[in-house]
Amino acid sequence: MHALEKILAKKAGKASVTTGEIVDCEIDLAGVNDLYLQTVRSFAEIGATQVRAPERMIMFLDHYAPASTVGQADNQKKFREFCRLQGVSQVMDINEGVCHQVAADRGLVGPGKLIIITDSHSTTHGALGAFGTGVGATDMATILATGRLWLRVPEVIRIRLDGTLKRGVYAKDVILHVIGSLGADYAVYKAVEFIGPVVAGFSVSERMALCNMTTEMGAKTAYIQPDDVTMAYVREHTKVPYEVVETDPDFTYAEELSFDVSGIGPQVAAPSSVDNVHPIGEYAGVKIDQAYIGSCTGGRLEDLTIAAGILKNRKIAPTTRLIVVPATKKVLLDGMAAGVIPTLIEAGATLVTPSCAACLGTHEGILAPGEVCITATNRNFPGRMGSRDASLFLGSPATVAASALEGAIADPTPYLA
Repeated sequence: MHALEKILAKKAGKASVTTGEIVDCEIDLAGVNDLYLQTVRSFAEIGATQVRAPERMIMFLDHYAPASTVGQADNQKKFREFCRLQGVSQVMDINEGVCHQVAADRGLVGPGKLIIITDSHSTTHGALGAFGTGVGATDMATILATGRLWLRVPEVIRIRLDGTLKRGVYAKDVILHVIGSLGADYAVYKAVEFIGPVVAGFSVSERMALCNMTTEMGAKTAYIQPDDVTMAYVREHTKVPYEVVETDPDFTYAEELSFDVSGIGPQVAAPSSVDNVHPIGEYAGVKIDQAYIGSCTGGRLEDLTIAAGILKNRKIAPTTRLIVVPATKKVLLDGMAAGVIPTLIEAGATLVTPSCAACLGTHEGILAPGEVCITATNRNFPGRMGSRDASLFLGSPATVAASALEGAIADPTPYLA
């Protein structure tokens, strides 16, 4: 079996599982965010009265943090009331940040865990050897009522990343290149595993960006086999019991692909699809109104540090806004202590509360009709960050920082120390 299959088998109380099998699994961590008040409604509609395992539930008030409408504020109020009533103590309120990074910061993620959150980018947790996936409100209500959920065992695709990265190329560039090559529907309800020397050289932060973006290929989950890099992070951060699971040597993958990324430079996904990927040179010089660094894809300390290195002792273009959103309170505090946040602000950045912010197009940096933004987030669909008549380009935090300096899409390489 694959490691992911072993995780599902253990959580289902079975000796083994096979591809396509439906299994009923015990969930290690169930997370609900403030987009999904329907979860509470569905919980009542199915006749549930008590959360089965409140110690394994976590509430994230991250998408509307802080609330910018009466409706958002009322949703959050109802979530807080629900958690008090149900004895759910893990309430990550509007000061904490984005669910996936908060879970990692809090030490709730580790190898062998089954983590389900009402957010499609829960694939992020595969970077730490967990099975992470997203579900909707009704499925989450079932988890809250029973502590369990059925899942179909996915096929597993293995993607090997070979070569040596050029300066200015990061995990975001690599995954955009892969998505652009394979297409946005390539891995629908499949698991994507990453291996190879490039992966081995990535930090946990970069691995999280890699796994996060598999959602844009349609993946059900993502996975990187824990190694020394993983375990150093896990030993420092993880506070829950975990188990490193190995894939059997004779496991047969649904597909095995290889990418030599030595030759790629910085990449951008142009409007309005994540798989509309091109070398940055094809769009260099396109004027931008806004640059955005943040989200569960590009708002970690390493991302902000890279951007600060480019922006240090420089000023952003007077025609451009730069919005910086630390992924979590911990990222914000660490960034302040390291001088990263002051550097970004001195360069002209606008600092926003740790949250999802404008990534989902509701507040704190949304775009007007006709505006152009380059962003380190994960989606560039029409309307994703505001007006449907705005244009979104995706790039790495380094590319976004360089573009903010020039007021136009720019290759970050010349600005790197």
